[in-house]
Amino acid sequence: MQVKKIGDVTITRIQEYSGPTHAPSFLFPDLDRAALEENQSLMAPRHWIPHMNKLVVTIQLWVVHAGNDIIVVDTGVGNFKQRTDIPRMHMLNNLILEWLEAAGAPPEKVTHVALTHLHADHVGWNTHWVDNRWAPTFPNAKYYIPEADFRFCESGRNKVEGMDVFGASFDDSVMPIVKEGLAVMMRPGMEIADCLQVVDAAGHSPGQVAFRVRSQGEEAVFSGDIFHSPIQIVKPEINSGYCLYPDQARNTRYEFLKQTAKSGALMLPVHFGDPYFGYIRAEGDGFRFEPASWGA
Repeated sequence: MQVKKIGDVTITRIQEYSGPTHAPSFLFPDLDRAALEENQSLMAPRHWIPHMNKLVVTIQLWVVHAGNDIIVVDTGVGNFKQRTDIPRMHMLNNLILEWLEAAGAPPEKVTHVALTHLHADHVGWNTHWVDNRWAPTFPNAKYYIPEADFRFCESGRNKVEGMDVFGASFDDSVMPIVKEGLAVMMRPGMEIADCLQVVDAAGHSPGQVAFRVRSQGEEAVFSGDIFHSPIQIVKPEINSGYCLYPDQARNTRYEFLKQTAKSGALMLPVHFGDPYFGYIRAEGDGFRFEPASWGA
């Protein structure tokens, strides 16, 4: 775990796992090795292991302490989830609940859960297995769910449009929250806990959002899966293979880069390797990634 202050807001990173998990050709079908080698100083070894030709991918949760509110942004893969089609996510068994408590966010005290989108590696800790059912992990929280993602899955379109990246997680990690009456359908323009501004970031999924937080003149943005890797900052035309609407995903990425470089906001992604977050800087006609540092 690491902690960063944004004005009066405290942000804690909790890591579920991180490692060389993806072949570049799988995660980024349009990316060739030459591009990685040209950007080796950016990518290796924290984001790409050249001798394995594997990308380092992290799964992490962010905890936001803002006044009396405790907000969890994205909830990872979760324990004991049946993910036979994704072996690295299948039946995990780790100490996220203990780490949350160590971070000052015991599940029963979490007030809000904010989900950038509903892919399986962002919703898993919404629920945990107890009393022979998938029960809400954060029983006293409101769960903010991107409405467009929810309607897409609810209608079954994820089964017919050729890319079901939501899978079983919709049934075991999203619907139990809705059935418990804890879900709030979320749209861009809303604000969560007088702290997080909900920003449109669709393209990777139908309803993906980002969350902007400002305090005492400082700013950070939880960017979801606008980016999976720093290589997309220097080559923003590269989509992941999971982007449902490729053109829209590219447009979202370009706009995010321009706005974040201009504002100087700290970018808080989900999947980057060490140090897991950083800044977007304009450079010539493009952009570069500047890793951030953790406080004491």
